[in-house]
Amino acid sequence: MKNQLKLVALAAALVAAGLPAWADEAAAKKWIDSEFQPSTLSKDQQLAEMKWFIDAAKKLQGKGVKEIAVVSETITTHEYESKTLAKAFEEITGIKVKHDLIQEGDVVEKLQTSMQSGKSIYDGWISDSDLIGTHYRYGKIMNLTDYMAGAGKEWTNPGIDIKDFIGTKFTTAPDGKLYQLPDQQFANLYWFRADLFARPDIKEKFKAKYGYDLGVPLNWSAYEDIAEFFTNDVKTIDGKPIYGHMDYGKKDPSLGWRFTDAWLSMAGTADIGAPNGLPIDEWGIRAADDKCTPVGASVSRGGATNSPAAVYALTKYVDWMKKYAPKEATGMTFGEAGPVPAQGQIAQQIFWYTAFTADMTKAGLPVVNADGTPKWRMAPGPNGPYWKQGMQNGYQDVGSWTFFDKHDANKTAAAWLYAQFVTAKTTSLKKTLVGLTPIRESDIQSKAMTDMAPKLGGLVEFYRSPARVAWSPTGTNVPDYPKLAQLWWKNVAQAVTGEKTPQAAMDTLAKEMDDVMARLERAGMARCAPKLNKPQDPAKWLSTKQAPWAKLANEKPKGETIAYDTLLNAWKAGKAR
Repeated sequence: MKNQLKLVALAAALVAAGLPAWADEAAAKKWIDSEFQPSTLSKDQQLAEMKWFIDAAKKLQGKGVKEIAVVSETITTHEYESKTLAKAFEEITGIKVKHDLIQEGDVVEKLQTSMQSGKSIYDGWISDSDLIGTHYRYGKIMNLTDYMAGAGKEWTNPGIDIKDFIGTKFTTAPDGKLYQLPDQQFANLYWFRADLFARPDIKEKFKAKYGYDLGVPLNWSAYEDIAEFFTNDVKTIDGKPIYGHMDYGKKDPSLGWRFTDAWLSMAGTADIGAPNGLPIDEWGIRAADDKCTPVGASVSRGGATNSPAAVYALTKYVDWMKKYAPKEATGMTFGEAGPVPAQGQIAQQIFWYTAFTADMTKAGLPVVNADGTPKWRMAPGPNGPYWKQGMQNGYQDVGSWTFFDKHDANKTAAAWLYAQFVTAKTTSLKKTLVGLTPIRESDIQSKAMTDMAPKLGGLVEFYRSPARVAWSPTGTNVPDYPKLAQLWWKNVAQAVTGEKTPQAAMDTLAKEMDDVMARLERAGMARCAPKLNKPQDPAKWLSTKQAPWAKLANEKPKGETIAYDTLLNAWKAGKAR
């Protein structure tokens, strides 16, 4: 024990003097005892894993690698990595990490610039798996499957346990190879004030008006009824206005995420298929029979971006925001609207990211009980009238480690070490408890998560259920995410302001998407370049059997709800709901 204390003191002295402490295991022991708890590994197993990192780093330092630079968007999980885990990595391995935190849009822009120039400005990137189709087609991003088996085998942790990661399905390209390593995940779910939904007077009043029980909405009809009910019938709670809906509508890049993050699939725009619809995905892009070649977004080319289901989705978004959300919502961005439900005046929100969970559980908030348990719950989002069983239910963000293929081999190896370090079993459970963005099955099933579950409003139950697999990121039909994503917010904004009807806005969006894909077709890509269908009469494509779906005679069927406890029991029984 005395010797261990001496080693810890020596490591601390070395670090204080600005020298690396990797020469022994004292730094690793210090971090394991002080920060890397809890873990699904024992302390001895953690130390063995850290010993591997120490030895691998020594080899890279012998090759001259002293420092690396990586980048990610700014969310709680990545802040923890940048401020805490990067420091731990340096003290344990001796390799310094400059982990930059910037806005998501800036990450995409810098990544796009690096891809165009062929020279990566960072040694490693945490970028959304939404770009998997882009990475595969351009051939600039390193294939991790081959790297781990070949050039990177020496630098790959024997305990990495790829099968333990829950998001690798989303970071695998059409060739079956892994191109990105998941670092954090969060889903886009339904959020509601369980305390208000449980009040007998409110339940009785709702049942009397709508003829069915107030509960978690299963379809958009019920969501709309609940939104109307709280906004126009309940009106106030504890003397303050209550709103049945929350959203955001400012003309800003984040408005694009509001739609590309599977809003159309929630309405039922796409085809049946997992993790994304085929041949038509949640963006409305059709792929050819090879499941890889994009052939169009417009209905006239066989796509669904301006189909009746897509127009319905945009129409409901605009109508609900203007009728049932606070008037300020139309002028808010994603970041500005995110904290609003925690202020206590929102009854439900159909489009809510679980990344906000940590901010929703802070003591003293109007939506948190005195004992620290939440007054709110999360649940699977309801589906629109075009949705059918087997379709994608909603969106799941999978921020993933991404590396350029032609980058400096030693720098890439060091960045790969850091990526494995911040996702390793030694560190991943504590990181999950800090940021609440789980990536490993072993962490999700741990006792620590069981103990935390009562304070997380359904997050643990969701990630332990089969429902989670129906929430997926942007799929491989999208050939160039940066170029196509920027088209969405500008066109959606015109529907919000009333400059265009929802149909006209989606018509323009679909045409612009086809125009971009036509340019990509002419420019060529390494793999699966677009090859657009010739335009035809849209009526030839609209169908009742597959997307693009023909317009329904009734887009508002009777509302359906489910009791939250019944939903939880379904999850425990292995059902989606």
